[in-house]
Amino acid sequence: MSERVLVIKLAALGDFVQAFGPFAAIRAHHPGAEITLLTTPPYAELARLSPWFDAVWTDGRPSWSDPAAIWRLARRLRGAGFARVYDLQTSARSSRYRWLVGRGVEWSGIARGASHPHANPRRDLMHTVERQREQLEMAGIREFPAPDLGWLDGDVAGLGLPPRFALLVPGASPARPGKRWPVGHFAALAAGLDLPVAVVGGPAEAPLAAAILAAAPGGVDLTGRTGYAALGAVARRAEFALGNDTGPTHLIAATGCPTLALFGPESEPALCAPRGRAVAVLQRDSLAGLTVAEARVALSGLVAA
Repeated sequence: MSERVLVIKLAALGDFVQAFGPFAAIRAHHPGAEITLLTTPPYAELARLSPWFDAVWTDGRPSWSDPAAIWRLARRLRGAGFARVYDLQTSARSSRYRWLVGRGVEWSGIARGASHPHANPRRDLMHTVERQREQLEMAGIREFPAPDLGWLDGDVAGLGLPPRFALLVPGASPARPGKRWPVGHFAALAAGLDLPVAVVGGPAEAPLAAAILAAAPGGVDLTGRTGYAALGAVARRAEFALGNDTGPTHLIAATGCPTLALFGPESEPALCAPRGRAVAVLQRDSLAGLTVAEARVALSGLVAA
């Protein structure tokens, strides 16, 4: 029977993208193992497209107020016969799952009693990428191959993309408005470009796309039209991207698209900025105070580099 390994990564999209490297390293370290990912439904498509997992379980976040659901997860985890767990979520919730998996299973993470603890008291001051790499090193993983993202590609023939375009990501969490550069600033920047724009986001962000394209006709509204694979394909075709601190910006940057990420006061780029072949960051105490001229200068430097 193959060795069985569990990887835990529940959310969110940006964090999931930043775990691509650890996912690839775990697969390389356990080439013959049966590797299962425990996650949540929004990331199942992305995980199943990838080459790193043999199985994807989406029941990773049952409500603590639903004992039957907790019991089902515990029974599933304990019955799977995992030899090792890599907890890349390293939250209070995921750490509790050590007790659901059962005694004697090797555990990489921060759970009490872990066989391979990430024993760095300053771990929360590290960027996610470096923190997870160090965690895996402490678990005995020494090789970290660059993750091949060739699988993150979809059919974009029906999207009406111009031959050359810039990619804009004007949305972010509705509950965190401080993470959004004003849509008027996106519109003004788009209107001053020498190429059309494509605007991506969820269906709820269609009004943002409409406002931008009213100022910059000739572009394309892709809100609600791109799954993860299609977004990867669009990103590879873009000249550059400009986006708020949100999951799609992380995914776009990971494909190698030159990406300018905008940060307000609600998150710290030193801990969670997107990573990719060509990424630049602008941060302000208030994104409303970040001028269009500053963004243009940063984009010019990014594209030139």
